[in-house]
Amino acid sequence: MPNPKFNSRRSVVYSTKGIVSSSQPLANAAGLKILEKGGNAIDAAVAVAAALTVTETASTDLGGDAYAIFYNAKDQKAYGLNGTGRSASKLSVDYIKKNYPQDIVNNYRLSSESIFTANVPGGIAAWYDSVKKWGSGKVSFEEILQPAIELSENGYPISEISAHLVQNSESRLKKVNGDKSQDFLQNELGAFLPNEGLTAPIEGQLVKNKYKAKTLKLIAQHGKDGFYKGEVAESIVKEVQSRGGLLSLEDLANHTSTFVDPISYEFLGKKLWEIPPNGSGIIALLSLGLIKNLDSKGVIELSKLKHNSVEYLHLIIEVLKLSFKDSEEYVSDSDHLLSKFGIDQKETIEQLLSDKYFDQRSKYFKADSVLDNKDLQVGELPNRIFKSDTVYFTVTDSEGNAASFINSVFMNYGSGILVPDRGFFLQNRGANFSLNPNSKNYLEGNKRSYHTIIPGLITTPLDQGKEDLYASYGIMGGYNQPQAHIQVYLNLLLFGLNPQEALDAPRITLQPHPKLGHTDEGHGSHGPVSRHVTEVNVEQGISEEVVEGLRKLGHHVVVVEGYDRKAFGRGQIIRKEPGEGLIWSAGSDQRADGAAVPQL
Repeated sequence: MPNPKFNSRRSVVYSTKGIVSSSQPLANAAGLKILEKGGNAIDAAVAVAAALTVTETASTDLGGDAYAIFYNAKDQKAYGLNGTGRSASKLSVDYIKKNYPQDIVNNYRLSSESIFTANVPGGIAAWYDSVKKWGSGKVSFEEILQPAIELSENGYPISEISAHLVQNSESRLKKVNGDKSQDFLQNELGAFLPNEGLTAPIEGQLVKNKYKAKTLKLIAQHGKDGFYKGEVAESIVKEVQSRGGLLSLEDLANHTSTFVDPISYEFLGKKLWEIPPNGSGIIALLSLGLIKNLDSKGVIELSKLKHNSVEYLHLIIEVLKLSFKDSEEYVSDSDHLLSKFGIDQKETIEQLLSDKYFDQRSKYFKADSVLDNKDLQVGELPNRIFKSDTVYFTVTDSEGNAASFINSVFMNYGSGILVPDRGFFLQNRGANFSLNPNSKNYLEGNKRSYHTIIPGLITTPLDQGKEDLYASYGIMGGYNQPQAHIQVYLNLLLFGLNPQEALDAPRITLQPHPKLGHTDEGHGSHGPVSRHVTEVNVEQGISEEVVEGLRKLGHHVVVVEGYDRKAFGRGQIIRKEPGEGLIWSAGSDQRADGAAVPQL
């Protein structure tokens, strides 16, 4: 028997055709069904996305957002899609201050319960547009959504982690929707809380949602217009406006996805690809750049660092803090920056990912001490304007294509607002806006907020601008995502772990200190360095000696175990193996209910 480097309950999964890897087995089955019909990786990924809105609604729903990276095996290139929604066009901070001052917390943030955190949902358009652009053409959009429709209409047995997420959100869902009629509560909210007294389902219980099935049928029949126009759009607007929100039918009808060029950074012979801002994937690229720079200058000897040692984790923590600090200034709506300030974000990204910038920023790293958030500053660029719960899944196919896809409503059930007669919840991504007028992420009308969700892709550079796919991967979980991206990237490429081991290895994740909200000055989003102290969450499995070593350096460390390990995210990896013929290998995070499943 091989001796795995970490205790794994799962073996690596292999296939010569395709693989679907997600946090829910029934969603995997939906993706496999589309692959069997002749669909490609992106067709199957959208089927998985739709099924996940049914089987893991706490993490993703029809009222959420999405990003995707598609690797096209024919031309050996990576393509991106930004499927995030925008704020109501008539919304402003002045309006909120005048009419809803109680929605403002810590001076610079919106309460997560505020109706103004519900942006236009971008996910449905992302599904439709990605299939139209990159799909095989061999399966219809209606066929792609059919598995999710059947799961909703006929019911599905809810899995362990998903049931736990509902239980955790039970009181919040009843509070947010508590002023509705008894009929609404019993039937519509009761689809999610089906037991006596509106309580959560237990593991294995059959759950149905005829309201969502009806909505999915409209989308299947009419495409994205079935969501952004007509009766579904009217239901969304009516509900939001009844709560004082400003979303309009025009806001929904005018929504567009944006096809983007993914951004990348080369390290350890591979390239990590991410979606550009307003996505926060650049944090992962900045972190890798800092590590590479520190290693090249001899400040650290990366090849000699032991996995999850004090020295290694201190390095990861400190470069992440520097990168998150930069994200406060440089992660915002690219279209808004261009139209308002004439700033081309592509030029900014080139400067940020340059050796010159990394040489400047890496000087702040100290091997024997902790960066103080109170003194931490954003790195400066020449341009004068710059001064100052989710599901991830991935699918590959027999042609060598890969879809790295992520869908989210942000917090569990997003805003918690259940759209009447439609069976889905609205996201609350607007909570990531800043109310500080000096922030590039300042809340304004028709603007995309800072986003935490990021799909990832790893390639091997070839000649003439082409790329050979190495792996499609991602790890969900709010601000944890770029942190987990670099840890898993290094697990694969520095420490030589296989896809399952790379996910199973204990991780760390940074978050803003939960008791220091009053120190948040509203720069960027409310990420790990937004407050005076960063809390370092360390997963059970990292030794006590390492935990104490980090504390001695000055880190505020909390050990996390049990169900609370959701803080470290739930990831999926599909890797293309070297050699003759097409062979995929895959892993699926043991912190979730799902698996990696091969196509036969």
